[in-house]
Amino acid sequence: MQIINTVAALRERLAEETNIAFVPTMGNLHAGHINLVTRAKQQSAANQHPCVVVSIFVNPLQFGANEDLASYPRTLEADCEKLKLAGADIVFSPEVRELYPDFNAKTANLGQTMTITPPPIADELCGAARPGHFVGVATVVLKLFNIVQPTTAIFGKKDFQQLFIIRELVRQFNLPINIIGADTVREADGLAMSSRNGYLTIEERIKAAELQKMLAQVVHQLQTNHVSFVDAEQQAIQKLTAQGWVVDYVSIRAASTLRAAQSADKVLVVLGAARIGKTRLIDNIEFLV
Repeated sequence: MQIINTVAALRERLAEETNIAFVPTMGNLHAGHINLVTRAKQQSAANQHPCVVVSIFVNPLQFGANEDLASYPRTLEADCEKLKLAGADIVFSPEVRELYPDFNAKTANLGQTMTITPPPIADELCGAARPGHFVGVATVVLKLFNIVQPTTAIFGKKDFQQLFIIRELVRQFNLPINIIGADTVREADGLAMSSRNGYLTIEERIKAAELQKMLAQVVHQLQTNHVSFVDAEQQAIQKLTAQGWVVDYVSIRAASTLRAAQSADKVLVVLGAARIGKTRLIDNIEFLV
């Protein structure tokens, strides 16, 4: 496995590759990330095994002013060991200035960085709680796609809104990339694996599974009790709040468009985001009605 730090070196290495499977990450890898690498290795084309590229880059553009950029875990050495065992071919781990040429390390200022404007859905759900977040996501993903030139890219479904926006990015910019959404990998109690789970105290970790269980209750209500979408959302928010959560949203959407669910929609997703202590967790469940 090669570790590459510059755009020029990565492009040189990939120049002769015709089947590239790409997994973008911010590092601090867990079993969910490794599952994405496993999916990437399965993307053979015309009996040609893919060159699996994993990026590790903590993207400053997607963090808000009061978010955890400075404290976000950087575990490159351990991450590379996991990726080597998982069978990745290349780890791309650039410095900030490599992706953002105007970055000033002394002031942590990105200067006149050009950004991508994501679709309007980026201002809803997580975008409403984290203004500008998806501008940062869309911009760095487009940069990475331009550098890596993958045939296939794999993203986890836990970040369902992010996956939707990336698919729109590929569609709108006519990129020849197949986007694959991989199912969420969970702990034994149902908690979605996340790098931010490491922020939880022992007590918070025990409570953290309540979010997924509440979303499952919403699904059960809608499939059996014919409760309205609004009532199901509000009941879930009230119950989580009573359990000590600070809820950003619980929202039922059409899975294919992420618009607010209507009675004619049959393939749905319920998404939730809430804080337990200082840690913000997200999750979702796709379902049929």
